[in-house]
Amino acid sequence: MKFTDGNWLLQEGVTLQSPATVYDLEFDEQSLILHAPTRWINHRGATLDGALLTIKLFSPMPDVIGVRIEHHQGIVHKGPEFQLNSTTEHQVKIENNDQYVSFSSGNLKAIVKKGKGWALQFFNGEQLITESGNKAMAYLEVDGEGAYMREQLSLGVGECVYGLGERFTAFVKNGQTVDIWNRDGGTGSEQAYKNVPFYLTNRGYGVFVNHPELVSFEVGTERVSKVQFSVPGEYLEYFIINGPTPKEVLQRYTTLTGKPALPPAWSFGLWLTTSFTTSYDEATVSSFIDGMAERDLPLHIFHFDCFWMKEFHWCNFLWDERVFPDPVNMLKRLKERGLKISIWINPYIAQRSHLFKEGMEKGYFLKRPNGDVWQWDKWQAGMAIVDFTNPEACAWYKAKLRTLLEMGVDSFKTDFGERIPTDVVYYDGSDPDKMHNYYSYLYNKVVFELLEEVKGKGEAVVFARSATAGGQQFPVHWGGDCAATFESMAESLRGGLSLGLSGFGYWSHDIGGFESTATPALYKRWTAFGLLSSHSRLHGNSSYRVPWLFDEEAVEVMRYFTKLKCSLMPYLFQTAIQATDGVPIMRSMNLEFPFDPACDYLDLQYMLGDNLLVAPVFNETGDVYYYLPEGNWTNLLTNQVVSGGRWLKENHDFMSLPLMVRPNSLLAIGSVNDQPEYDYANQVTLHLFQLAENQTATCQVYDPQGQLDLVVTVTDQRGQLLVQVNGSGKPWQLCLRGINQVAKVSIGEILSSELGVIIKPEPNTKQIIIQL
Repeated sequence: MKFTDGNWLLQEGVTLQSPATVYDLEFDEQSLILHAPTRWINHRGATLDGALLTIKLFSPMPDVIGVRIEHHQGIVHKGPEFQLNSTTEHQVKIENNDQYVSFSSGNLKAIVKKGKGWALQFFNGEQLITESGNKAMAYLEVDGEGAYMREQLSLGVGECVYGLGERFTAFVKNGQTVDIWNRDGGTGSEQAYKNVPFYLTNRGYGVFVNHPELVSFEVGTERVSKVQFSVPGEYLEYFIINGPTPKEVLQRYTTLTGKPALPPAWSFGLWLTTSFTTSYDEATVSSFIDGMAERDLPLHIFHFDCFWMKEFHWCNFLWDERVFPDPVNMLKRLKERGLKISIWINPYIAQRSHLFKEGMEKGYFLKRPNGDVWQWDKWQAGMAIVDFTNPEACAWYKAKLRTLLEMGVDSFKTDFGERIPTDVVYYDGSDPDKMHNYYSYLYNKVVFELLEEVKGKGEAVVFARSATAGGQQFPVHWGGDCAATFESMAESLRGGLSLGLSGFGYWSHDIGGFESTATPALYKRWTAFGLLSSHSRLHGNSSYRVPWLFDEEAVEVMRYFTKLKCSLMPYLFQTAIQATDGVPIMRSMNLEFPFDPACDYLDLQYMLGDNLLVAPVFNETGDVYYYLPEGNWTNLLTNQVVSGGRWLKENHDFMSLPLMVRPNSLLAIGSVNDQPEYDYANQVTLHLFQLAENQTATCQVYDPQGQLDLVVTVTDQRGQLLVQVNGSGKPWQLCLRGINQVAKVSIGEILSSELGVIIKPEPNTKQIIIQL
């Protein structure tokens, strides 16, 4: 939201008051409170008839500083509020002298100048990272709208802003107006399903605005050298989160707002759905599953979309007996084939649902101010919305889902939750404006917690579309309704990378696009991209997504990349465990290479974990133009070594794409290629790539429950490799990629292969010396 008319004028109807000086202050062991009048106090009379802003600095954890700006403090604050974590165990340091007062937490320091004027500066050590200057922090009144609070933080030359949720607009947010307001807008507009009031920059810090309601960001727009954020009301609270690396920013941000849970290993397999408006019954479902098996296409999860329930009855949580007359035995038959089962739900109850009357009578739905149930006809005729601030409504909703879990369902696609009205009354009196975004948090929390209750921790997974800050705790999230075009494929990737820079660890998208039907070429290119993503799902709108409906080569492509992903699971699951600390599986290039300025704007390629670079092909011709950072990279599929620090243009057939292994990598590739969940350490091959002199590469292999099973380090010692092993004693081997022979090994067998020499150690080996 903009308040000014150019550099010097305010918009008509806007008044602005900014802190003009620090009049006095107070502090204790944990916080600093500043009292700042909005004009210079040069005599006693100047203390009259003016505003006084109260500015509090505090620290919920090391290297994070909170700033709370208040005008009138008598306002009744209604929830909800983001559930934040904090500690008082760390020490803050406050220094107060005639020139300034400073507040330090870890390596992060805030300095407020004294005397005439206002300046709040933030430093990482001795380096200035951002600041709020004269007239940046402000209380505003807008005719016909009321009060607003705003802050403007400086942007340096070349400073780029990222994050703010899953946004499909330009990856670098400079020059964009971003409203944090969940909407069901697809992937082709500035609207977003997952709005998160958090951004980070390439200067090594992040900013989290602690408001669930609408937060309006002007990213280099109201002032081209500032990020402005504003909220309606009498207060504003935000946090500066130190790095200095973007990974450290994300780790601290997710410590504050909640860490992503670890999804079950099986969820990383291939998901196939009925699609949305297609016709299907048990015979259709069986034909898909049979077709996948007959073509040697590994399939791991089958999803039933909306029409598993009867039309006009969503949600009644009852199988449509016309097409699924015996759901219990049907699910039993599917599970006997090794499949997990997912079904579609949303938080709405249609008027024709048998649950509507019960929910209305018991007060389980959102209400209008006059006490009526809030209803409309969009999506489902006469639908009501479950009120998740009512504990009894939550228990009621859970009970309906629990019945489905007892039938054999393993996961829920938690669709919708974005278009939540504000002309409503909540059971607990929550502020409807704050609840608009926050509703997605409560909805997915209820479902995810039920899955944990029934299935156990580590076995819960949803497929969620809506989210806000904190929603990363309830994975997985997918990108919503994309179109069957190469442009939408690229939009989807931008959204996923943006979401990863907003604290979300896992992400998926509809392979081939949701709207319309992909061309065979698009389907095959999207298949490679989709199976080199965190989670992989075949889903569409009005047509089925099984590969043989596109062409026979699509079957081969699907088989190849599905098996590739399964074989990469020892590596991918280790990356998934990293994501529980806030660093996503799919990483924008600037996250992994923050000191390479060539990576600042890249959004058509990504790192899949620490070691794999993926550059999807976004055209029918197979041409791809991508950037390799410094070092000698190896194509995982061809074993070709390519020097980095430059752009490359290549042409790839449908069975290939740039899948490059970072130098100094020790990559675990499993012995199973048709299942995502298996004993990853057993018979695993660790592939060593381009280990530089005096460098060390480390590989950790976990079991599917997240327990560490094998740790191997390889160190180059100028002519020899020192291999150190700590593990459970399961058989494994080492492949020296690109090295065709070695002089000697201290223990174990030397085998030859097309990829490079293989060293097969004896059981329980703890150390190997390899003479090159």
